[in-house]
Amino acid sequence: MVPKAKELSEGDRAPDFELPSSAGGSVKLSSLRGKKVVLYFYPKDDTSGCTVEACSFRDSLPKFDGLDAVVLGVSRDSLESHAKFIDKYSLNFTLLSDEGLNAHRLYGTWKQKTNYGRKYMGTERSTFVIGADGKIKKIFRKVSPQGHEAQVLAALRS
Repeated sequence: MVPKAKELSEGDRAPDFELPSSAGGSVKLSSLRGKKVVLYFYPKDDTSGCTVEACSFRDSLPKFDGLDAVVLGVSRDSLESHAKFIDKYSLNFTLLSDEGLNAHRLYGTWKQKTNYGRKYMGTERSTFVIGADGKIKKIFRKVSPQGHEAQVLAALRS
């Protein structure tokens, strides 16, 4: 039996990972120390809620840049799927491919979900605001995509 990972809390060091990046190569989270990071997990490219969330981050990116924050979206989708999603909606930030669920497991975002009584495993829409020191400053679980970027900006400013 695999032990259950410890649930992350605000103040914890953000677990490090390295994932393939839509910008080419890969991104290692620890390489971004010194910058604030908005790490958001979403279920699937080009679906309604995920598109709302991604376009909100896209439209607000200058505000994130002004706070010296990097926005990274993470899903199980392939880099090819990410490329189509980025092109279709002119996304201006990096998407990471977590097909092996490595980051999902580290951040506790791969959860049992229920839809119309059917239980299945899937991504819990979640956002982690990570400080320049590499510690988690704010955790948003079960995110509603509409207006979420404003919540994240407020957390970065506080």
